[in-house]
Amino acid sequence: MNSGFIKVRAASPRVSVGGVQKNLENALAEIELAKKDKVKILTFPELYLSGYTCGDLFLQKTLTDACMRALETMCEKTENLDMVICIGLPVRADNRLYNCAAVLFRGEIWGFVPKTYIPNYGEYYEKRWFASGKDLHGEEIRFANQFVDCSIGAQFRLSDDISIGVEICEDLWVPNPPSTKLALSGANIIVNLSASNEAVTKNDYRKSIIAAQSAKCFCAYMYASAGVGESSTDLVFSGACTIAENGAILAEGERFAFDGSRCTADIDIDKLNAERIRNGSFSDNYHTEKSSVYENGNIDARSDFSAQTDFSDVTRTFSPHPFVPSNTAEKDERCREILAIQSHGLAKRLSHTGLQKAVIGISGGLDSTLALLVSVRAMEILKLPPENILCVTMPGFGTTDRTYHNAVALIKAFGAQFLEIPIRDAAMQHMKDIGHDPQIHDITYENTQARERTQILMDLANRHGGILVGTGDLSELALGWCTYNADHMSMYGVNAGVPKTLVRHLVENEAEHLPKEIAEILYDVLDTPVSPELLPPDENGKIQQKTEDTLGPYEVHDFYLYHFLRFGTRPEKMLFMASRAFAGIYTEEQLKRWLQLFIKRFFTNQFKRSCLPDGPKVGSVSLSPRGDWRMPSDANMEIWLEF
Repeated sequence: MNSGFIKVRAASPRVSVGGVQKNLENALAEIELAKKDKVKILTFPELYLSGYTCGDLFLQKTLTDACMRALETMCEKTENLDMVICIGLPVRADNRLYNCAAVLFRGEIWGFVPKTYIPNYGEYYEKRWFASGKDLHGEEIRFANQFVDCSIGAQFRLSDDISIGVEICEDLWVPNPPSTKLALSGANIIVNLSASNEAVTKNDYRKSIIAAQSAKCFCAYMYASAGVGESSTDLVFSGACTIAENGAILAEGERFAFDGSRCTADIDIDKLNAERIRNGSFSDNYHTEKSSVYENGNIDARSDFSAQTDFSDVTRTFSPHPFVPSNTAEKDERCREILAIQSHGLAKRLSHTGLQKAVIGISGGLDSTLALLVSVRAMEILKLPPENILCVTMPGFGTTDRTYHNAVALIKAFGAQFLEIPIRDAAMQHMKDIGHDPQIHDITYENTQARERTQILMDLANRHGGILVGTGDLSELALGWCTYNADHMSMYGVNAGVPKTLVRHLVENEAEHLPKEIAEILYDVLDTPVSPELLPPDENGKIQQKTEDTLGPYEVHDFYLYHFLRFGTRPEKMLFMASRAFAGIYTEEQLKRWLQLFIKRFFTNQFKRSCLPDGPKVGSVSLSPRGDWRMPSDANMEIWLEF
């Protein structure tokens, strides 16, 4: 099955300076290990067959010929191997010496890629031996009784979805790396064969460049650097191996490992290609640059080589909560930033309208609590008193003592204006007017209450010269878990860009920074089951209508929401990823049922999202019909349910 992943490895086995035969043996052993682990692309460091620190020995034909013989042996040993191998060696051509990467596949040299930028500063002295390959475009080099293309900018296409570009060490560190042009021309996996020595703080800087280049180019970046065994006359090499994907470091090898280093990752090709399609500026940049890239051919369509890794061989793990950073410090920073975005958005809207009051319906639940926290901050920004926030609690048929008391306590704790308007009588009158039996607890019974509350809040906003602050979150909008023209509507929806799993962390984060008396209320809100409280409580006065009993866990739906919107992930792949992320928590049968529910609700409820009120985008996923998500309300969902 087409998994959308490909397993890759960057390796830096122990090297012997000038010991070509030993380096060949180490490389073949590494290839066997990669074969066992079902790696599809393997890269070695720069000049690995000779060693990087040979100095003037590079000018000896004895060394360069030995490297070519070793490469020929490597071809013979990998004749039946379905793996792309990149390895570095010195190559003589036209009375010049080039620092090259040889790209092997099934026992043949697919191409040589020369280094473009030859460093000659600080500890580097490469121009003494090597010429730049900047003028090599489709040159042919004789190798083992055949002619092999040698070209900068060569792309090695494994399939319609996967294309490899190669650069060597210094090429990455310049202002306009070859990998930029390679990516613009289609390469989505960049391989870098490197020999980067170690110095204090250099590793962090090196990783930041790798991550940044993978982010700018929407690509995967495989980096393998020279390691232990290189000459330590003046420098020390650590064998730094790093794999990045679209700005994130996926894997790192152990540095200074005496017997060699390696790192392996499953690259999400689907995700990279989806990002390139989404980002129109990426293709625009190609058309403005019009870089000339030599394509070195394709694997024969008749080949049985499967470039992608089977689901069963994918070892990558996935965060069950993609909207929430796992690192505590990063999560704290993210929460503070999101609250700042929300509160400044509301402050701007109030300032623009010339209004100084906000009206919020407070239920004692998570969403309205977050909206209150945001409103308090907005008032602080505008230097207005908290009394300018009119908080309304509207007990209905399903309101429990717990949520009611938490709502009242929160309002008073923040010093906001409190107003209580019970809606039971008004809802009963309305049901009588439309001829609905209040003993029938159906959607009419529930929505009557929701719309009554919104009518009250809208009219209060008019009466007090303020704006109604919406409380609904991104997850509810995705699932359509809101009443059309009720909690679906407001004058500014501060939570519209925040998924439910993140709402919880935002409230929790605020609790950690607020006085104890407020924090205790917030923690009890966090401990309360998510519910619209539209159906009567049970015989013990507890919440009977629990949203997640009906929809399934919000953490699962948020997982689907993130991958569906952010990368256009296929349902069968999402199910695989969810099964890995929630292993031991939910069964695959449950996850499949909830995915089907997510798809059905997402498609059938687009009409609610098509007329959303304004609200701030806070992350990479948004459902605003004016920005990130434009979709017909009557789209057919059948092909998304075929998994």
